[in-house]
Amino acid sequence: MAAANYLPSEDQFLCSICLDVFTDPVTTSCGHNFCKTCINTHWNNNDHYLCPICKETFTTRPQLRINTLFSEMVVQFRQSAQQKAASSRSEQQVSEPGEVPCDVCTGTKLKALKSCLVCLVSYCETHLEPHLTASRLKRHQLIDAVENLEGRMCTKHDKPLELFCKTDQTCVCMLCTVLDHKMHDVVPLKEGYEEKKVELESEIQQMIQKRQLKIQEIKHSVDLSEKDADREISEGVQVFTALKEAVERGQANLIQAIKEKQETTENQAEGFIKELEQEISELKKKSTAVEQLPRSEDHLYLLQSVQSLNIHHPTPTKDWTEVSVCPSSYEGTVVRAVAQLEEKLREEMKKLLPEFELKRVQQYAVDVTLDPDTAHPYIILSDDGKQVSHGDLKKKLPNNQERFSFRLRVLGIPGFSSGRFYYEVQVKGKTNWDFGVARESIDRKGNIDVSPPNGYWTIGLRNGKEYKALPNPGVSLSLKSPPQKVGVFVDYEEGLVSFYDVDAAALIYSFTGCSFTEKLFPHFSPWGNDGGKNSAPLIISPVGVK
Repeated sequence: MAAANYLPSEDQFLCSICLDVFTDPVTTSCGHNFCKTCINTHWNNNDHYLCPICKETFTTRPQLRINTLFSEMVVQFRQSAQQKAASSRSEQQVSEPGEVPCDVCTGTKLKALKSCLVCLVSYCETHLEPHLTASRLKRHQLIDAVENLEGRMCTKHDKPLELFCKTDQTCVCMLCTVLDHKMHDVVPLKEGYEEKKVELESEIQQMIQKRQLKIQEIKHSVDLSEKDADREISEGVQVFTALKEAVERGQANLIQAIKEKQETTENQAEGFIKELEQEISELKKKSTAVEQLPRSEDHLYLLQSVQSLNIHHPTPTKDWTEVSVCPSSYEGTVVRAVAQLEEKLREEMKKLLPEFELKRVQQYAVDVTLDPDTAHPYIILSDDGKQVSHGDLKKKLPNNQERFSFRLRVLGIPGFSSGRFYYEVQVKGKTNWDFGVARESIDRKGNIDVSPPNGYWTIGLRNGKEYKALPNPGVSLSLKSPPQKVGVFVDYEEGLVSFYDVDAAALIYSFTGCSFTEKLFPHFSPWGNDGGKNSAPLIISPVGVK
């Protein structure tokens, strides 16, 4: 009684009892059509004879008759449906690799359209028809064609996986809930799917947000890099401009010195030439006078006349035999000028580069405040948390885990676990001090050396004149003048801790190649009063303020 691809008018060919295309249609006396088997079965199962459509009751069992015209119409409808089914089958796609094939097709497998979760079979369009028309199959659950339908069965109980165990996060069958997953939180697959979907959507959103934040972080890093690049270019231009001006001044001085030397030579030559020309003029006059002497036999008169024209009297001529103008020598002039320029450039670089370096690190200035919870009981802090000094009396303070109880120390806040930071400390008037940065896990209760292995990166002053990069004995530091204010710069990722003389814009010392793995805090030790000689406080100063 199967049918396929009904037209919109197919309802007139359906039996109202089996809801399928008529088979051996017969007509009751009230004029309604039924499958012969369907109406006979219906009356056999009831005590009275009632038309299923119009509800007319018959006192005796009606005699059924074949409606010849209607039967022919049903036959034609069936033939048409079969032709359409055959045409449809020829038009259906053959299953390609990666597509789900029909499990019923023999020979060439057609592409499956649906899979039945009850039958655990996938059907092409033709073999799917019974599930669309047969009343007993319409109750089966159809889904879009999928592979591995066996994977939807419980391997232990051979039952469909219809539930989701939230306790074990797995799909289970009905038997699982009363055996292996008894007392577990079990929900229908739909509910489990919806919860998982919400959970997944939330997780995806979180991942999206994290990546959006990462994008912002990267963009921020690019912006910082761009600012750093612009600043470095600006500073580089200033340095090279200054050096260029120094070179230009050196070149101008060289040219001027050479020109002055050449001008001296020219002036000397011009003086000699002028003097020679004057003597030539005098000699020409005397030559004319000699030529004009009269012809006479009075040789005495002639001799006296010639003597009166003596070229050496009254303005004797100069002996020019040893007189000469030597060309100016410029050998070594350029070499000496370049050597002087090199020294000048070296001096300019010593002056310029530290200034720019200090300005570069000062841009990472942070606001550091002293943490009273870490201060040794003998230490005195100012109300604003910016000054630390040694007191004569030990204060009664809680001996909490963070507090130093042996060394005269105090930490600053905040701490830093990445990036760069810079702060400045005034040390004016002190004879002993040390400060720098320390890692969070330092021993605050024992007599521990201040050294990098123990978590300290520090410099200090001893006896008013000995500067050292600690630990003890440490590295002695040779400074041109005692610093009044010291800057501390840390590059966490680079593993760098540098100390600067702020007023001199000079680097004092750098710890390089450090490996930081935890949070770093500024730390300070004012040392003892030393009878009042070291009573001045260490002062955390605003950056850029003289």
